[in-house]
Amino acid sequence: MQLTTFTDYCLRVLLYVAAQPERRATISEIARSYGISEHHLTKVVHLLGKAGLLLNVRGHGGGITLARPAERIGVGDVVRLAEGEPQLAACFDAAAPRCVIAPACRLKGVLQEAADAFYAALDGHTVADLVAQPGALRTILLSPRSNSARPPSAANKRGLRPRAISKRP
Repeated sequence: MQLTTFTDYCLRVLLYVAAQPERRATISEIARSYGISEHHLTKVVHLLGKAGLLLNVRGHGGGITLARPAERIGVGDVVRLAEGEPQLAACFDAAAPRCVIAPACRLKGVLQEAADAFYAALDGHTVADLVAQPGALRTILLSPRSNSARPPSAANKRGLRPRAISKRP
């Protein structure tokens, strides 16, 4: 199962804010730190705020903080919020045409079992578990190298740094 970039960004925002619970963070500093688009993070922060995971304060001195302790924010809950119900195959979609082998097929049950195991593993962890070493995380997130990172190109959907392209004669 592969998570969407949106879900990745939701988790990154929560990690960033949880690593520095004593202060408000801004979307622009989070975007700089991770080298991702402020526009995308605005949507992420809006969703997390609506879901009651972030407190979003506007205006001078504003920013974002966790709305509740990191120990009470389950990783599985965040992934479910961002991803919605998993559609592992067409047979999970009620609107899809009925599969001809559905009466005898066991694949849907096996896939559901795998999805349940995936979420059970995520449900065993909180955002606090992910920032168990906030000092180390802060050092990485606030380092000059991460603050000078450029947002990835639109073609680079996974948030990875683009490779340098050598010029050939």
